[in-house]
Amino acid sequence: MPRKPRIYLPGIPAHVVQRGNNRSACFFTDEDYHFYLECLGEGLRRYAVRLHAYVLMTNHVHLLLTPTDATGTGGVPENAARVEP
Repeated sequence: MPRKPRIYLPGIPAHVVQRGNNRSACFFTDEDYHFYLECLGEGLRRYAVRLHAYVLMTNHVHLLLTPTDATGTGGVPENAARVEP
């Protein structure tokens, strides 16, 4: 059974967790963290989402995001995760 779509409300903060595949490491060097932050910034601008806080751990990321419309936050982590260095 597929999971229900997430509902994002404009102006309401959302806690987003992004994990590595099978909880494996996402970041191996300092450059990996910096590259992720650059991609995250591009996604925030592209989807008009505000970032309030973030935590980058070796195998996952926590983001506190506020979308400006109902489709906003879903694209931000995807934008950061799909880019290859």
